[in-house]
Amino acid sequence: MTNGRVNPAMRLEDQGITGLGNVYYNFLVSQLLEHTVSKGEGHIGLGGTVLVNTGKFTGRSPKDKRVVRNDVTEDTIWWENNTAMTEEGFANLKADMLEHMKGRDYYVEDLYANADPVHRLNVRMVTEFAWHGIFMRHMLRRPARVELDAFVPELTVINCPSFQANPERHNCRSETVIALNLKEKLILIGGTEYAGENKKSVFTTLNYLLPEKGVMAMHCSANHAVGKTEESAVFFGLSGTGKTTLSADPKRVLIGDDEHGWDDKGIFNFEGGCYAKTINLSPEAEPEIYATTRMFGTVIENMVYDEDSLKLDFDDDSLTPNMRCAYPLFYIDNASATGVAGQPKNVIMLTCDAFGVLPPIAKLSPEQAMYHFLSGFTSKVAGTERGITEPQPTFSTCFGAPFMPRRPEVYGDLLMKKIADSGATCWLVNTGWSGGAYGTGSRMPIKATRSLLSAALDGTLKSVAFKKDPFFGFDVPVEVPGIETDLLHPRDTWKDKAAFDVQAEKLVGMFKDNFEQYMPYVSDDVKAVAIG
Repeated sequence: MTNGRVNPAMRLEDQGITGLGNVYYNFLVSQLLEHTVSKGEGHIGLGGTVLVNTGKFTGRSPKDKRVVRNDVTEDTIWWENNTAMTEEGFANLKADMLEHMKGRDYYVEDLYANADPVHRLNVRMVTEFAWHGIFMRHMLRRPARVELDAFVPELTVINCPSFQANPERHNCRSETVIALNLKEKLILIGGTEYAGENKKSVFTTLNYLLPEKGVMAMHCSANHAVGKTEESAVFFGLSGTGKTTLSADPKRVLIGDDEHGWDDKGIFNFEGGCYAKTINLSPEAEPEIYATTRMFGTVIENMVYDEDSLKLDFDDDSLTPNMRCAYPLFYIDNASATGVAGQPKNVIMLTCDAFGVLPPIAKLSPEQAMYHFLSGFTSKVAGTERGITEPQPTFSTCFGAPFMPRRPEVYGDLLMKKIADSGATCWLVNTGWSGGAYGTGSRMPIKATRSLLSAALDGTLKSVAFKKDPFFGFDVPVEVPGIETDLLHPRDTWKDKAAFDVQAEKLVGMFKDNFEQYMPYVSDDVKAVAIG
């Protein structure tokens, strides 16, 4: 056994994991990078980055995710959204995976989830690939070296890409499996090299545990005003809607780009790093994120690069449109050192509307916010999941259905309470299409989106006039300084106004049809929004 810092009473043997080859405990990024290269898992890029390719899986595989059904989860999991695995299937999977691991080398990283010590979860990552260890050292929060002497894992994640599941024996769908046993606090991942499965499995677990403590678990990014931690903002949104890009505002302090909690004191980051999409990334539009692609240890995932110069090609999506980079939060100059902030003053719901109907910004009442939160309308963009090659309109409740183990109303009710207690203003922001639907219109200009968000966050929009949207009933600014007026009102950007009306009515109908499933669980005020 090869050791870094580790609690001597909590080696893998104490967890029933025996017979392995070398076990490398809590290696630093530099050590993991050496192993990544020596084992042929990846290459060193410019600035000491880590260049890796994840093979056939360049995105999550949500159809292969399972939650073990037992006495703990039977009445607490939203089974219509989460696929069950039998206890017998998981037991067989665990036994077979541990047997497969014998004689092989593994990397153990003991890390924290949650910046707020009150809600902290000790996570042990056991990975077959050295670079997965780097990835998770970025994604979660690193204990001080002396803290490792007393570290006791509360959740263990084992990732073994070389293991192939047996659907019949393991009660799963294919040779790929992501199995969560919330009773044992154990997650088993096999048959995929895509690193995002690691972080999202931890996120799903937190989404299960925290609501029991009255904490709102959110798929969102967050920032706050410089020097004013009480003036924070959260940005809900699925991958591809702009969470990472829009929260990395150089004029504000970045709290985090993907996963946060909201309790009675304020908000806190679950993670310690960022996982940003790099397709079409440029130093002009996103200088902070672009700079990380030449920083030591940044994981560059599935990007084409010149083998001689090592120069990255940000426009070549031949491997996947879901090319990404993973880096620690402190690589962003204006990142929060603590990962915590006060109560949000603004709640932004990001959507990527492929229909070209929704305005670039609209103000929501609390009831409308509940409606749009439970609806979670957006368009899945190319590469985020296997098989997605162009934008597909979808409803993903809570802006993160794949990661929500409990029923949507649990999160919706918590959100309504937090909005009421904090007095936050809610906004819907469309980063999708304008001037027509996908294929006809064009993507919303990011410069305009940034300007509108700044106006919302700094209070400028408080002084402008609004008018009701005739289709959705929310308030849309009539004019905003520095923004083309036509852009604010989608119908004005379409050449064929009648075609817009048809498209808008179609989208309203899709919203209503989707929301029928929530009508028995929401208040009369929210039902009134749904009925229109």
